[in-house]
Amino acid sequence: MQYHRYGGSEVLCVEEVEEPHAGPGQVRIAVRATGVTPADWYLRSGMLRSIATVDFPHIPGMDAAGIVDEVGEGVTGTAVGDAVFGLVPFLDQGGAAAQYAVLEAWASKPQSWSFEEAGGAAGNIDSATRVLEALEAAEGMTLLIDGAAGGVGTIAAQLARARGLTVIGTASEANHGFLDQLGVVPVTYGAGLADRLAPLAPLGVDVALDAAGKGSLAELVAIVGDPHRVVTIADFDADRHGVRFSRSEAGESPGWAGLPLAADLADHGRLTVPLHAVFPLKEAATAHDVSATGHARGKIVITVP
Repeated sequence: MQYHRYGGSEVLCVEEVEEPHAGPGQVRIAVRATGVTPADWYLRSGMLRSIATVDFPHIPGMDAAGIVDEVGEGVTGTAVGDAVFGLVPFLDQGGAAAQYAVLEAWASKPQSWSFEEAGGAAGNIDSATRVLEALEAAEGMTLLIDGAAGGVGTIAAQLARARGLTVIGTASEANHGFLDQLGVVPVTYGAGLADRLAPLAPLGVDVALDAAGKGSLAELVAIVGDPHRVVTIADFDADRHGVRFSRSEAGESPGWAGLPLAADLADHGRLTVPLHAVFPLKEAATAHDVSATGHARGKIVITVP
């Protein structure tokens, strides 16, 4: 699945292309599933062209799960036939919405996860780990996640709870029961959030993650009392509020170390990957459109035949 120009989901098309190959420090997988993130359709639409350019034609998909069928020079501990999940060198070599993809960071697929769950996990684990490290999130703190029912929000909440944090998450009332099952204290998003938080966090909120990008940064800063204690992954107006914007950069990410740690949590029943919907590769355009609504509960995933 690739596109030859910026545009709506209609620019996506399925085509035959040359197979990628694993370079030094990389593995190639036969892809079983790949996740859809907002960054996929941000890039496809041209919204990010001022800060991240792509070479056309471009294959979307930042994370994937599958079976290793090629091992690059210098790789140890991984062999052909292993089931893994991980991240692709997205801007340098293209994405994972294809039969074969090269991974630059990976971990063994937890036995408790399906390939669909694993295929949508790595990008959110990377983002959530980066944010928790940036916030210096530690045991005993209270974390507020704005947009807790989405892909990154659900993973960040579980990773934070594994660190010993109390997590409060905003969501629509329809998703409050879902968050409660993840061990998250639910609260309705929108104006007046500080008043609704008061009885839920009588000692205050220590740090906050904006995973929604709905213009809440000023209120989040007021709630925690310091812009340095707020990180966003979705609001491009972050600088105006003195808030840090976290995104994947070229080269090794601080979030890569979170992949094996997350896999270990999953193997011990402490990390799940809630799925909103699963689409076949030929319906990738629909998957992008569903993601763009901003109302997905959990992860959207594409399977590859």
